[in-house]
Amino acid sequence: MQNNEITKLENLNLIDRFLFSETMEDRDAYQAAVSILLEKEITLLEKPKTEKELRISPDLRQIRLDVISMDDKHCLYYTEMQQRNTGNLRKRSRYYQAQLDVSLLEPGSKDFNLLNDSCFILIAPFDLFNRDLYRYTFEGTCRECPNLKLEDGAVRVFINTAGKNRQDFSNEFLDFMKYINATTDQNANATTSLKIKLIHDKVKKIKLSERMGVKYMQLWEEKAYLVEEARAEGIKAFILDNLEDGKSAETIIAKLIRRFSLSEQDAQQYYKKCKQDCH
Repeated sequence: MQNNEITKLENLNLIDRFLFSETMEDRDAYQAAVSILLEKEITLLEKPKTEKELRISPDLRQIRLDVISMDDKHCLYYTEMQQRNTGNLRKRSRYYQAQLDVSLLEPGSKDFNLLNDSCFILIAPFDLFNRDLYRYTFEGTCRECPNLKLEDGAVRVFINTAGKNRQDFSNEFLDFMKYINATTDQNANATTSLKIKLIHDKVKKIKLSERMGVKYMQLWEEKAYLVEEARAEGIKAFILDNLEDGKSAETIIAKLIRRFSLSEQDAQQYYKKCKQDCH
């Protein structure tokens, strides 16, 4: 009953989670991306894992890591692409890091120094901290001694692709910020960065892949179905609440049209179906 328009695979940008995850599944591409974002050379040991689900206990909420891999110093890099400010990203990054840390030690391990160093990187097209910076790097520091670092091996980095402090970053970093938001041949050709060109080669192969096209469509259809299902449940609950309050059919249908932006025909169909299910 709701028309959702899909963005074609060929028009996706790296800021889109599907394209980001599929591209970063390639070790060279992820290695290049992390090296650019942190402005230091990273050498990954293993093929990145994408969309990795992690649940420490059945009683705890699971997390899903967009991309994760380990470098030659056994430091873990896990990166998330976030298009929308959900209002909980600071606390979510804390929870993600805690869940990952718990998963790193075997049961019975006594030496916490065996914990790998880790770097959580969140990339977003908005400024989570409203300071107009491209990058915010957080490490534990002492309030009383600002120069004293905790040095527990945990780092959280927040990338704002819409930053304004251009003078603090290399041309490669700035070109990558532009490329993330607009992943085009034009932006790839305009940069001198070999790392960005490498990433773009992977992107082009994904966009031209028939298999990737099918996978993208299946994923989109699955998400669209879940969204529509959740919407239908919300509409049903709204109708039932109004029926319990003694509202007439005309009133409920009018409220459905306003509340859920439905056509009169769709509103009537939802109302009739709900009444049938009730009986």
